[in-house]
Amino acid sequence: MGAVPSTPRWGGSSSAARPLDTAEYLISTFIGDESFPISSDFWHKLLELPLNLQWPPHRVHEACQALARNNYHTRHLAKILIHMAWCLQESISTSSGAPSLVYVKAVNAVYISSVFLKYFIENEKGDKIEDLYLSLDESEPIPTEITKDLNVEDFVMRSVLSFIGSIDVSPDTYLLHLELLNFMLIAMSTQLLSGPSPGPEDVNPFIDAAMSQESSLVILVVRKLLLSYITGPSISLNSASYSIYSEGSQPGVLQRVSSAAANLMLLPFNFLASSSGEGSRSLLADCSLHVLLILSHYRKCVVGNEPITDISNDTTASESLLKGSTHFSDNPYCKALEHATDVEFDRVDTEGNAHAGPVLRIPFASLFDALGMYLADEAAALLLYSLLQGNADFLEYVLVRTDLDTLLMPILEALYNAPKRSSNQIYMLLIILLILSQDSSFNASIHKLIVPSVPWYKERLLHQTSLGSLMVITLIRTVQYNLSKLRDVYLHTTCLATLANMAPHVHRLSAYASQRLVSLFDMLSRKYNKLAEMRDNQMQLVKGNSIEGNGLADDTSTEMHIYTDFLRLVLEILNAILTYALPRNPEVIYAIMHRQEVFQPFRNHPRFNELLENIYTVLDFFNSRMDAHNVDGEWSVEKVLQVIIINCRSWRGEGMKMFTQLRFTYEQESHPEEFFIPYLWQLVLSRCGLGFNPDAINLFPVDPSSEKQSDYEVSSNGHVNGESTKHAVFVEP
Repeated sequence: MGAVPSTPRWGGSSSAARPLDTAEYLISTFIGDESFPISSDFWHKLLELPLNLQWPPHRVHEACQALARNNYHTRHLAKILIHMAWCLQESISTSSGAPSLVYVKAVNAVYISSVFLKYFIENEKGDKIEDLYLSLDESEPIPTEITKDLNVEDFVMRSVLSFIGSIDVSPDTYLLHLELLNFMLIAMSTQLLSGPSPGPEDVNPFIDAAMSQESSLVILVVRKLLLSYITGPSISLNSASYSIYSEGSQPGVLQRVSSAAANLMLLPFNFLASSSGEGSRSLLADCSLHVLLILSHYRKCVVGNEPITDISNDTTASESLLKGSTHFSDNPYCKALEHATDVEFDRVDTEGNAHAGPVLRIPFASLFDALGMYLADEAAALLLYSLLQGNADFLEYVLVRTDLDTLLMPILEALYNAPKRSSNQIYMLLIILLILSQDSSFNASIHKLIVPSVPWYKERLLHQTSLGSLMVITLIRTVQYNLSKLRDVYLHTTCLATLANMAPHVHRLSAYASQRLVSLFDMLSRKYNKLAEMRDNQMQLVKGNSIEGNGLADDTSTEMHIYTDFLRLVLEILNAILTYALPRNPEVIYAIMHRQEVFQPFRNHPRFNELLENIYTVLDFFNSRMDAHNVDGEWSVEKVLQVIIINCRSWRGEGMKMFTQLRFTYEQESHPEEFFIPYLWQLVLSRCGLGFNPDAINLFPVDPSSEKQSDYEVSSNGHVNGESTKHAVFVEP
């Protein structure tokens, strides 16, 4: 495009006749090589005019390139960011109800800043974020309202967060709120340039500035973001309420967004298209949730204060010492979420010990309902996980709710549709169920809640089934799907751990759920037997001195050991039901009696014999009662069940061995950020329409040839779907 003159003449010979206050001229001047002082009237003209240009994408790209070349000299990026902050501050101080010209200026400033800042970030060479030149030239006169040592990113983020935290969303402010959230996502996208493990060399100036704000402002921001998500304000951008942005026949800010003129700057986010996430209903709600999650899961790696005295010349040793002295600084947004309390309940009243400092108070009831309504969306599941895992008050609130189906039904439906879900979403939903199953009252209450029908379950009509039975059925179905498709040990373990937590509290498990539980053992045993046959064949190869056969035999033996553990865990689940809840579960006894032959091959197995002794004690008891019972004609299911129910009353558990009751708990790994940060940005790229340069992304592997935003999927060998997804451990006390 060549050097850009101070008064560009883009657009052909007729451009010379254009007045100097047109949008074409002003934008061209902004990206040109002439530096305008921050106090120049040029900035007011630029921000007050409606941006009604219709530049094609290549013109936008050329404009970004031009500013990138000239910004070192002009510092126009820093200047428009400062003007953006001033406009936001003025907007906050505007007391009149009707929006004024300051709103127009603020929207324009945020929009222009977003477009150019995004280009600068995704085209940085290496980690040289300092090339943004977020400072004013020392030789330039400085207005009295700012200081020479002004930290631009801190000044900007404080203004952005102050507006979000203090100004309510209304038809007049909706567009500005939306633009600000989009700006924040762009400003925080510097995370995409770094690897999945945060290090002290990572440079994230804007998100670091957000972390340094006062706790009172942080709480205001988190509260407003949550309320925007809860209420889901959805205001039509074509609403007449935006007529204030147009004067007469002049196109206004609205037209810039909603018409073809949106091509001007390649809108960083598609305001007109709905989010691709299922269950989402509002652009502002979706953006608010994504911003909140990125803020709360951010981790700043800093070098420790302790001196490192033993640093040799060896590079590896030096790196090891440096790594060992680093730690993560506190995240105030994460802390605000963890300490949030219900507006309807004041813990001081019952415990008499108020939390030090300001506390975030939000309506738990409304949040509970919103999460239940939109849990099909992955970001909603992440928010629910964050609250259940980190906030004891919210977890307690959920556990005492009598309408647990509000949360559980969408979770179980999503697991039922596992082939349509990402593996990461399946993991998060299963972990949520595991966290809930750690509470005995939860395990008891889900069996008392009856679901009239389950329309999304296609294999079988389920009428008047308990929520607990449906949960058992769905978890077992998930294991079956994983066995045939994903083959992920972690997923198996999570499902079985949840079932084990539920087992002692099972109450009147349905016939279908009971059958599926016994069939689960049968399915795993058939897989085990196939592995045993493969191992025997491979051992024959080993005897023939085959090196390849030796390696295969080792792999098969390892897999056999895993399935041995799975089989034992299923037997533990059955034992827990028979030991602690037999009289309440005649259908489980019937299912075991009906398929008792599946247990016979393992009766003498050293890992299973003790557990199977209990099962056969139960079988012997009820088989003998059946033999002693005279029945006219053939046995029917109803007659067998009647005998079982009658004899459950006389069951005393004689001869049963008592085993330690299994209880699995979820613990977050010490470095969960290696999973959550890439996963969150994967969602932002695929759901928010933020088309980021794939060559610049180092946070997770991405197909560089992909042009679809939905293709920002993490590869199976990547940091999200790969080994680092194993971010949970299970503890048996």
